[in-house]
Amino acid sequence: MNTKKNGTMMQYFEWELPCGMLWNQVADKAGELAEDGITAIWLPPAYKGSGGAADVGYAVYDLYDLGEFDQKGSIATKYGTKEEYLHAIHALHAAGIQVYADIVLDHKMGADGIEEVLACEFAQENRYEQVSGEQKISAWTRFDFPGRNGVYSDFRWNSGHFAAIDRDEKTGRSAIFQFRGKQWQDEVDKEFGNFEYLMGASIDLSNEEVVRELTEWGKWYLREIPLDGFRIDAVKHMRFTFYSHWLAELRKAAGKELFAVGEYWNGDVAKLSNYIDITQGTLSLFDVPLHFRFRDAANAGGAFDMRTIFHRTLVQENPLLAVPFVDNHDTQPGQSLESWVQDWFKPLAYALILLRKDGYPCVFYGDYYGIPTHGIAAKGQWLRPMIKARELLAYGEQHDYFDDPHLVGWTREGDDAHADSGLAVVMSNEIGGSKNMYVGTRFAGRHFYDVLRNREDIVTVEEDGSALFSVNGGSVSVWAPTRH
Repeated sequence: MNTKKNGTMMQYFEWELPCGMLWNQVADKAGELAEDGITAIWLPPAYKGSGGAADVGYAVYDLYDLGEFDQKGSIATKYGTKEEYLHAIHALHAAGIQVYADIVLDHKMGADGIEEVLACEFAQENRYEQVSGEQKISAWTRFDFPGRNGVYSDFRWNSGHFAAIDRDEKTGRSAIFQFRGKQWQDEVDKEFGNFEYLMGASIDLSNEEVVRELTEWGKWYLREIPLDGFRIDAVKHMRFTFYSHWLAELRKAAGKELFAVGEYWNGDVAKLSNYIDITQGTLSLFDVPLHFRFRDAANAGGAFDMRTIFHRTLVQENPLLAVPFVDNHDTQPGQSLESWVQDWFKPLAYALILLRKDGYPCVFYGDYYGIPTHGIAAKGQWLRPMIKARELLAYGEQHDYFDDPHLVGWTREGDDAHADSGLAVVMSNEIGGSKNMYVGTRFAGRHFYDVLRNREDIVTVEEDGSALFSVNGGSVSVWAPTRH
């Protein structure tokens, strides 16, 4: 009998956390998270960033410094020391929770030295438009890592390992400068003509020495830290097939599956599908199009047609490789990709990713615990019961009732492997109402209650397995069978 429970991933950080607390906090909370129904944790970048102890982790300096060496003004990273990182992972594993590491292999920042480089300037809005002839610039491209002094790896980065940079230190001018002998990769997102260049010193994946070093680093990381997978940053800016090969090498070396999910930030599901095709399904992708559907639905209120909420989303087109989410560290207020889903719609959005059969959902720390710096309250009071409902109840055949522009719902019949499983979900983006929905004849005569306590009434299932399930206006109710 298959009694495997549904998986729920959690992004365990937001952008504006206090320094020095996260690894210790996650270790302390591991048991509580497991009890809440979290089965995997995505931890932020664990290596040293150019901002040292204040760096969120995406301005990558030294991949081999996991909070162990005195570099960039501190030994610890923003989240703690390497010892604390390992302790947190062991605590999560002891609680039965998998750990995914956030990795950024697109660029490096905070170089140790400047090199004189011949480069041409390219237009920001059209990366194929060359706007200057070859010129000599001063570029921050030498990475010697003196604080680490060759421990773990003696690889030193120089201008030959990068394709471009965004600043000429000699003139103080900011622009996109492509180095002599380099070409933009064809296999990247086509925004701005070619979106290989993102920020900092852009790593050149056409350089075999670079590919070899990044692969060796990945193997070292897995030997050093007991990881279960990766969250991979900025995949649309990197040669698409790089991660096909990189993950194949690491999975072979580790002798295990190694889950991987990539961030391809584009609202066009065709772009995500193209990436999946080229990488032959090597990694899952976050469902960015669905996030934007949630944002738009929240902003439009009753003018949004809820029947279309999954139209042109990855969870609809490729559910096995979709990681649906509501918000993340980039979409939160004040960040570069800010597209925050309004609070009133958050419970509806989370029900749509947590309680249906498709996708591997990701819950955001900033929703779970709140974001104090922006006055955003914690939503755990309704998120926890919803995640628990996913763990215990969201099984069996699914019946959809997306037949009204404002009032939609679905049911899960439950299965024999999960005792008392089965549920009914109904939501409205306008006025409240009721839907007659089939939950299965196994529930004939059984009583259902709203686990979110938005409704206090009790529903009794008819002999034919159907019942009238109600919801308040602009709300969601998750109806579950009472215990025998």
